[in-house]
Amino acid sequence: MGKPGAYLEVARREHDVRNATDSVMDYEEIARALPRDEQRRQASRCMYCGVAFCQTGLSFGGTRPTGCPLHNLIPEWNDLLYRGLWEQAAARLTLTNPFPEFTGRVCPAPCELACNLGLNDHPTTIRDNERAISDWSWDEGAVAPLVPAPADAPSVAVVGSGPAGLACAWELTRRGIRVTLVEQENRAGGLLMYGIPNMKLPKYVVERRVRLLEKSGVDLRLGIDAADPEVAEALLAEHDAVVAAVGARDARRLSVPGAELEGVVLAVDYLTSATRSVLDGAAASIDAKGLDVVVIGGGDTGTDCVATALRQGAKSVTQLEFLPEPPASRLEDNVWPQWPRVRKDDYGQLEAIGVLGRDPRMWATETLEVLGKDGHVCGLRIVSLDWSDGKPQRIAGSGRVLDAQLVLIAMGFVGPQRAVLDALGAESNPRVFVAGDAATGPSLVVSAIASGLTCAAAVAERLN
Repeated sequence: MGKPGAYLEVARREHDVRNATDSVMDYEEIARALPRDEQRRQASRCMYCGVAFCQTGLSFGGTRPTGCPLHNLIPEWNDLLYRGLWEQAAARLTLTNPFPEFTGRVCPAPCELACNLGLNDHPTTIRDNERAISDWSWDEGAVAPLVPAPADAPSVAVVGSGPAGLACAWELTRRGIRVTLVEQENRAGGLLMYGIPNMKLPKYVVERRVRLLEKSGVDLRLGIDAADPEVAEALLAEHDAVVAAVGARDARRLSVPGAELEGVVLAVDYLTSATRSVLDGAAASIDAKGLDVVVIGGGDTGTDCVATALRQGAKSVTQLEFLPEPPASRLEDNVWPQWPRVRKDDYGQLEAIGVLGRDPRMWATETLEVLGKDGHVCGLRIVSLDWSDGKPQRIAGSGRVLDAQLVLIAMGFVGPQRAVLDALGAESNPRVFVAGDAATGPSLVVSAIASGLTCAAAVAERLN
């Protein structure tokens, strides 16, 4: 342990964030890492607990697990970071997590929610420490490609290049298996490329990892739709096994009158359009400029929609939350280390407050109808909900109309799109494996990485 009792002397300090009025003017990264000496001080706060809940990844009586799904050896690399042993810290970190540059930026840090220090104090800045170690590795040229598999090694096609697909491809290659990585988009990365805005996860971070995979011998094929039966048949014929890591992209849709009107758009399509425009330097196919935008749904995707609409110059942005406003702190029945059911003010809401002067969220609100004019959305009929009895009841006389020319549906996902799984015969073919959100349902990036690694181990065992 680096410095016993450091948490008594050093206060928690997270990474800095750009000022909202500046950050909404571009798509550059909003987070600003702390100086490395300060990050080492933050790592010293780790207590090196006898029972490190931070790395357990278990559900403690709640619906979502806390602790790291990858079971990262967190106390060990916190100690190495504090002592300035960057190379050793990186080696320890990447034993369990091949992509800390992703999780150090976009993971909601369930490890910190289970940190023992968080019981009576602010938890250790585990995610920021992880990013600091990863950034050092890339800056120092310490991230090396894997040794390519020999030409006579078994071959596996991985369909989908999101976090699960990338992790599976990396682990299979590490185990000496030849990998073909298939992606239907024009760029690899899946959710990491097109589902998360550049200001949260700069795309050069994804692209450099993909290049490293190619240097490791992975055959990357873009613009290939494995839902095509002929493509699926060819993949099965050419490879010893196929992994479907296609995510859970079957979005939950709005089921009210008028939901089919033009201008009612799925959040994933909107965010993809916005990122394409940033990367290609072209106009976005779905643009919020000058429009009243309503985002239906909370969560990270809803927040990303709010932030993106602000950057596109929306006239106004409102976010509708079906559930009631959570408390500011844990209630008595929501004890540590359960996932905290508390209000979270993320960067999108904070930017809206800084730019528009108000929190964009309207809690306990239900959409009853999408109103249209000439085939295009022009407003939403909404009503407030009373949750005092534990279930939603519409409040009489609370109905009203919101102006809206762009409605973004960020209501989550119900599961994978079946076309690829059906084309590959995933339910009946023993040579087809499923990884990530396609197997588990919608989850976190870190959970998808963990699933990809587990799937790769199962494939390697099958291929012997």
